Amino acid sequence: MTGKPETERVDCTDCFALPGPDNTRIVYVRTGGGISETWHIPECPALAIMRINTEEGGKRVREQGAWARGVFPAAHERLRKAAVAMAADTAARPFSDALRELVQAQADTAGFVVLHRWTEILERHFPPELPDPDRTTE
Repeated sequence: MTGKPETERVDCTDCFALPGPDNTRIVYVRTGGGISETWHIPECPALAIMRINTEEGGKRVREQGAWARGVFPAAHERLRKAAVAMAADTAARPFSDALRELVQAQADTAGFVVLHRWTEILERHFPPELPDPDRTTE
């Protein structure tokens, strides 16, 4: 196998541009592997729409982030207080404790909680049942 992935060229249905120094190359990594590329002329309507959508998506993400940073601390505090107020012998207590810890882990990263961290938390609150040594299997 070579170090260079296979590239599939997809023609733009609006401008049918070819590779060239004045044209724009858009590249995607395909799910099954390899690369897909499409070339556009500067005046291509599809390229203009793609740029507008990218800018609008970025703006939306920034707005959502700002909203969440403003609202999250109070919502997190309400969750913490509700979990602490729950009686220790309540059947739902392991769920509320795990949820509280997962939300705290999310708050600590200000982003994505990785799988191994989720697993550590869930294992702590919902440990696997160990086999009963007195029960024989035949």
